[in-house]
Amino acid sequence: MLRTMITATNTMGQLQNKLDTISNNIANSNTTGFKAKEASFNELLYQQFNNDKLDRAERQTPVGIRYGSGAMLGQIKSNQKQGSLQTTNRDLDLAFTTAKQYFNILMPNGENGTETVYTRQGDFYLSPLNNGTVMLVTAEGYPVANAAGQAITLPDNVQGFSVRDGGILEASYPNGDIIRTDLAVTEFQKPQLMEHVSGSYVGLPDNLAELGFTQAEVLTELVGANRQQIGMQGGTLEMSNVNLSKEMTELIQTQRSYQFNARTVTLADQMLGLINGIR
Repeated sequence: MLRTMITATNTMGQLQNKLDTISNNIANSNTTGFKAKEASFNELLYQQFNNDKLDRAERQTPVGIRYGSGAMLGQIKSNQKQGSLQTTNRDLDLAFTTAKQYFNILMPNGENGTETVYTRQGDFYLSPLNNGTVMLVTAEGYPVANAAGQAITLPDNVQGFSVRDGGILEASYPNGDIIRTDLAVTEFQKPQLMEHVSGSYVGLPDNLAELGFTQAEVLTELVGANRQQIGMQGGTLEMSNVNLSKEMTELIQTQRSYQFNARTVTLADQMLGLINGIR
């Protein structure tokens, strides 16, 4: 009975992790650029009992009895399918029309330090600086990087924006001047290796070398002739690719599995009580 309880509790802990993943997907169903996570399970070690050697009946299952020890969460992978595009007619709402391409964002990391993180969330804003210029930032206030890896700054009297082929952001001014900036765009070669940072932001894992990969094998910064691969559209936002119907179905199924394993623990406890009560 103790083994039955251990098997059930092992699975319950892993099902709780899947419930957390589903809850996070549902909570971010309206977050622009968010990519849903999908959890898959693997079987834990099992013990083989060959107790039916005299049984000659043909079976589709292996001979004997396999006594498992539960299931574990094998992988949580990101669904890279592109979300639907919603027209906003706002100059600084940008969306990719191709998959696996991300904006480069400079996120603070320690004292006066920054690290590059990546997102497909393209609702950008202008943040005024003290020197008469403005900085292109995300909704959270993080600077957007240009192709040189620097924060994008512009004179503060900008009149409008437009996007050109190759990820070029054009800022127009009342006197007719136009300032062109190459937005930093990165394409993921192995998106499943990226680590979630917060919201719709992802970054390279700290133990990338231990995983046996180099940065060049995981992502590619689109520069030079490769910038022709960039598909970007202005006045549009990419919505989350979370399928609420699918997530609710997965939620119900996972809850049922959790309840089944919890019931197993209860029944095993009752059987132990009966055994202990035998005189």
